[in-house]
Amino acid sequence: MSRHRFHSMCPYFAMFPEAFARAWIERLTKPGEVVFDPFAGRGTAPFEALLLGRVGIGGDINPVAACLNRAKLAAPQASSVLRRLNRLEDDYQHRRWMRAASTTSEFFQAAYHRRTLAQLLYLRESLDWRARRTDAMVSALILGGLHGEVSSMRYLSNQMPRTISTKPDYSVRFWTERSLEAPERDAFDMLRQALSFRYASPVPDAAGETIFGDIRDVPRKWRREAPKLIITSPPYRAVTSYEEDQWLRLWFLGGPDRPNKSRITRDDRHIKADDYWNFIGDFWRVSSAILAPRGHVVMRVGATGISPKHLEQQLRASVLLSPRKATIRSVEHSEIGRRQTDAFRPGSRGCVWEIDMHVTLA
Repeated sequence: MSRHRFHSMCPYFAMFPEAFARAWIERLTKPGEVVFDPFAGRGTAPFEALLLGRVGIGGDINPVAACLNRAKLAAPQASSVLRRLNRLEDDYQHRRWMRAASTTSEFFQAAYHRRTLAQLLYLRESLDWRARRTDAMVSALILGGLHGEVSSMRYLSNQMPRTISTKPDYSVRFWTERSLEAPERDAFDMLRQALSFRYASPVPDAAGETIFGDIRDVPRKWRREAPKLIITSPPYRAVTSYEEDQWLRLWFLGGPDRPNKSRITRDDRHIKADDYWNFIGDFWRVSSAILAPRGHVVMRVGATGISPKHLEQQLRASVLLSPRKATIRSVEHSEIGRRQTDAFRPGSRGCVWEIDMHVTLA
């Protein structure tokens, strides 16, 4: 089966590959059954579930993740997206938004050509990704091209990584020292090219669902039948902060124009090592509340500053926090080969081990 082009719509830090999701979904579920990922990231698992004839549901508190999941799991037809894009371009007032672009910070002046920035400011104000399916798709396509390599026409920015947004002061210094200038790119042209490329793969027949918010609110928001499989990769312990790493994408979705912490959520237990297992305890309590009888949970976890053996011991112990009887079926270790951080932080000491655990709940 060829790779669906929606999968790579937006390069995302700390994601598991679709082959991992596909193998477990095919092994543990049947067509028509519900698959849920409460930490869905860019939606790999729930979208793969749709492709396999299951019901895919993704949840996340990160607006970037929520936007990507909504775009993929309830994708409008390409013709609808193109009509919306044409209307947006027709309504664009160049002079007004060029004036707005001239008042932005030093970072934005250096990150984007003035014409490109003007278009981005307009689209940022005009798109309603929460309410309109077409706008969710247009926003997701922009998020995927908001920053990346200057050499590729797919990206709108000065030289940046594809997976994370580098900090403003560091970025300006980097560009200035190397005399790098932002390329002049037309955002509407980029969107049309991205739309054509992504929709070369057919839209799934069925639509999934996105639950936007804190995992602790999932039982209250749940509307579907009970999932047969919960497959997920919770935030790795003390590894990354999406509010910092995705700050530029968050800005485009209406957030602040600089990196922040604890603005979207004050729950930082995945960053504080001592509180991490209370955070995982919430996952087990939510899973117990919604999972079908004799349902399955597959978790992939990682951490820094802890041995794989100790991490496995703590992961096994966390299962005792489940209100329902839990049986551990398998635990597997894997070493991370080519880490994403190597591309922009060579020699960094990040997460080098991952553990996969399969559990059934009575």
